[in-house]
Amino acid sequence: MLDDVLASSGEARQRAFDAVREMLARHETAEEMIVRPLTRKAPDGERVAEGRMQEENRAKEVLAALEKMDVESAEFVTTFTEFRQSVLDHAQAEETQEFPLLRQNTDAEALVKARDRVMRAEEMAPTHPHPSAKTTAANYVAGPFAAMLDRARDAFSSSDK
Repeated sequence: MLDDVLASSGEARQRAFDAVREMLARHETAEEMIVRPLTRKAPDGERVAEGRMQEENRAKEVLAALEKMDVESAEFVTTFTEFRQSVLDHAQAEETQEFPLLRQNTDAEALVKARDRVMRAEEMAPTHPHPSAKTTAANYVAGPFAAMLDRARDAFSSSDK
C-alpha cells in the first residue's frame, strides 16, 4: 500500500494515501490499546512498548501533517518517502523485538484473544491520526469519540467528491 502512494499520481495518489492513512490510524490505535499493555507485562516489556509508542506517536504527527499537504507537491513526496521508511522500520522492530517477547511470555490462548480484540478494535478505531492520543489510556478515552467524528468527516468529504 505504501508503494502505491508513490507509484500513483493525482486522484489515484489521494485515494491510495487515504487508504494508507485509514489503515495505519486504525491499526496503530488497536495495537496501542491491545498489544502494548500485553508487552508491558513481559520482562523488559516496558522499554519495548515505550519504543513502539514513541514511533507510533511520531507517525501520527507526520501522518497528520501529510493529510494537510497537496499529494502532488514535492514536500508530500519527500515527507511520505521518509514516512514510508519509518513505517517499515517500525514493523521490523515489532517483528524482531515485540512479537518474540509476546510469544515467549504470553500463553497461546491469550495471544489468540489479543489478535481477535485487535481486529475488533480496528473496526471501531479512528480513521484519521490523532497525535494528541499519546497513551493507551488516551486511546480508550478519546478513541470512540474521535472515531465517530472521523466517520462523519469521511462521510462529508466523500459527498463533496
